This record gives sequence, structure tokens and C-alpha cells, in this order.
Amino acid sequence: MSRYVRFLPDRFTLFLVITVLIASVLPARGTGMTAFTWITNLGIALLFFLHGARLSREAIVAGITHWRLHLTVFSATFIMFPLLGVALKPLLQPLVTPELYTGVLFLCCLPATVQSAIAFTSMARGNVPAAVCSASASSLLGIFLTPLLVGTVVAASASAPISYDAVGKIMLQLLLPFVLGQFMRRWIGAWVYHRKALLKFVDQGSILLVVYTAFSEAVNEGLWHQTPVPALLGLVGVCLVLLALALLGCLALGRLFKFSLEDRITLLFGGSKKSLASGIPMAQVIFAGQAVGAIVLPLMLFHQIQLMVCAVLAARYAKRPH
Repeated sequence: MSRYVRFLPDRFTLFLVITVLIASVLPARGTGMTAFTWITNLGIALLFFLHGARLSREAIVAGITHWRLHLTVFSATFIMFPLLGVALKPLLQPLVTPELYTGVLFLCCLPATVQSAIAFTSMARGNVPAAVCSASASSLLGIFLTPLLVGTVVAASASAPISYDAVGKIMLQLLLPFVLGQFMRRWIGAWVYHRKALLKFVDQGSILLVVYTAFSEAVNEGLWHQTPVPALLGLVGVCLVLLALALLGCLALGRLFKFSLEDRITLLFGGSKKSLASGIPMAQVIFAGQAVGAIVLPLMLFHQIQLMVCAVLAARYAKRPH
């Protein structure tokens, strides 16, 4: 029985599904939408403030000497993924709606995850210090690179109206709270570090708020009436193909640069994953005024698929002889 448990959605994924269902039946409108938007923005700012207060400067600069591995992880995250999204356009676009394809391209431009990339690397007995450094740096670089990539890749390939001023908005809404958290770390860092449950609550709570607000707006504009079932099924296939190619690409890069097995594991889990925690708040800023629900749907689906697949891979690596 336990072998099948890893394939079941985790509790947070179930909360995401429930949130989407609630937004589909009882979407926020009018004054309620305005209130939820303000609450959501405050929740996101608090989230990045707490992350800034918790992340030590040592973790930010640790492992910088292993630059070849970090550059490879960054290349997989910010170069390989966007190229895959664009190169596969003839295959992917017929399977989904234009809005979902825009979401797929947005997914390709996002930074890597932090928590799960490190957790899977640790479980698979990879290079954990390097995973901490590359995942943390990827999250920070994503604040600058993701809106630039979206402005280039999405605008060119999906004909979506993107403004480069999203960089400034993201710096104001995400980076500024993070920097303030770093500044306050000497006074509140230890308190935040020892309250992981609080950070998890704010982390997941802010994402659920964004999902509810985004899907409420999308439902009000007819998301489910404009998204046929074949397109949703096609999206599952798109996510599976994208993840498979990303995993194979990371394995090929690891062998090409002759990394040790531990470093190849770090590259595999760091370079193939995309951050739901960073992606949904960024979508809210970058695609302001658009139907964000359809754009974040590929990310939500890809997130669950990558967790299930990487859990299996990490378990297999963990069984190798010491």
C-alpha cells in the first residue's frame, strides 16, 4: 500500500483543488474582489518578508565556489526550459487553448523551487549544500529574470500583452519585503527560524489567496466555458512531455560536464523543477488585468506532477549502496 501513497496528492494540493472549486462556485465579485486583492497583496509581502528574515546570508553565499554546477542549474532553469516551451510550440499549442499555452510559456520562465528541490536532493543523497545555494539563488534571480523572460518569450510566442514595467512592480512587491526581512534578520531571524509552522502557514495561505482571487476573476470572465475538456486533458500531456524532456536534459548536462553522481542529483532536482510559491504571485503582477486563472493552471498541474515523479526518482537514488 505504501508504494502507492507517493502517487497521491499531498494535503496542500487538495487545498488547491478545493480553493479552485470554491472560486468556481462562489467567485469573489465587486467589493469582495477588491478586498481579497488587498489581502492577497499583503499576504504575499508578508511571505517574502519572512523568507528574507529566515534565509541566512551564509546560505545565500554558501557554495559559490561550485560555480560550474550552479551555472548549469541556472542554464537549465532559465535557458533550457524557455527554449523547450518555444521549440515545442507546434506540438503543444494544438493541444491547449491560447491562454493555457501562455501559461505553459510562463511556467518555463519561472525560477526553481527551494524547499522541494532541497528536500528531494537530501532524500536522494545528493549535494545538499550546493542545492541550498543554487535553489536560493535561483529564487532571487527569478525576481529579475522571470519578468524579462516573460516579456521576451511569452510576448513573442503567444502574442500576450506584457509590459516590462513588471520588473519594477515585482521588485516593489516581492524584492523590497525580502530585503526588509534581511535587514530585520538580526532582530527577528532566530524567532522566525524556530517558527517554521508560521512560515508554512503564510506560504501556503498566501498561495491559496492568490489562487482564489485569480480563479474568481477568471471564472467571472468565463474560464470554464472557454476551456474545453480536451484542452485540459491535453494540458496534462503537455506537462508530462515538458517534465520528461527537462529531466532528460538535466541528466545529459550532468554527464556532459562530468559531474559527480551527487552533483548530477542536485542538477536533476534543481534544474527540472518550477516554483509554485514564486510563480503564482509573479503571475498576479506580470499579467495584471488579464485572466490569471488560465495562466497559472499549467503551473499548478505541473507542480503536482513534478512532485510525484521526483519523489519516485529520489526514492530510487536513495536505495543505491552507500
